[in-house]
Amino acid sequence: MKLSLGPLQYFWPRERVLSFYRDAADWPLDVIYLGETICGKRRELRARDWLHLADELAASGKQVVLSTLALIEAESELGAVQRLVENGRFLLEANDLSAVQLCRERSLPFVGGPTLNIYNHRALQLLIEDGLMRWVPGVEQGRELLEDIQAGMDALNAPMPELEMLVWGRLPLAYSARCFTARALDVPKDQCGFRCIEHPDGLPLATREGEPFMVINGVQIQGMEIVDMAPERDELSACGVRILRLSPQHSGMADVVARFRDMLTTSQPLARIGACNGYWNGGPGKASLAI
Repeated sequence: MKLSLGPLQYFWPRERVLSFYRDAADWPLDVIYLGETICGKRRELRARDWLHLADELAASGKQVVLSTLALIEAESELGAVQRLVENGRFLLEANDLSAVQLCRERSLPFVGGPTLNIYNHRALQLLIEDGLMRWVPGVEQGRELLEDIQAGMDALNAPMPELEMLVWGRLPLAYSARCFTARALDVPKDQCGFRCIEHPDGLPLATREGEPFMVINGVQIQGMEIVDMAPERDELSACGVRILRLSPQHSGMADVVARFRDMLTTSQPLARIGACNGYWNGGPGKASLAI
């Protein structure tokens, strides 16, 4: 199995982003995803900056993949995706069907990101015909669904693509054309002042009773808990998962990467230090957090 560093979900200052990825060049990772996937207004780094970073990371021996927005709302955002598609050097993670279409028109292979709606083997097969060569299932897609899709692909005598699964980080739960952060801070979306940069791991929300509830991150809602699927390593492998995705966090990421790399070199089961992903076992995502 391999380790990947998923795209940065949060909005950090430019120098923090650059220093983070220059550190990541020395981490024991196989794949690094770069690019803005949440909000097209976040422009601390432009396409040329991501491409320059990609060159640096590729020189360190990493496979680099450029990730696209999950929700495209404007022609300018579509144009930015097109520039990434036409980079000529790096594989693309398509998180929207617009990106899929751009890759298909150019006969380019791509990674199917977790925000593509793939829930059965026929949808997966159609996207494979379009060029999908690696698939990152959505966080709500668990073991039973993967087994069903595998059975469906077997019935078609069609091979599964390479599978990658999020195994560390907060679960992305929803996206909206509205900005949750702006709404929480009572400012208009178009005059947000990029306030999400003040919350490097998202803005935590609580219920009226004061219990931790969820995290808002611009137009994205995340679960509150840091999910840790290290104990499910063998189950993931049995389902055909070959790449384990770690979602970036503001601090302690080097230790997270080292822990998962150690996990891949031992046959012993690992204790869980984060939360369970209830979706994996067919329940609510927040289920069984005490296990």
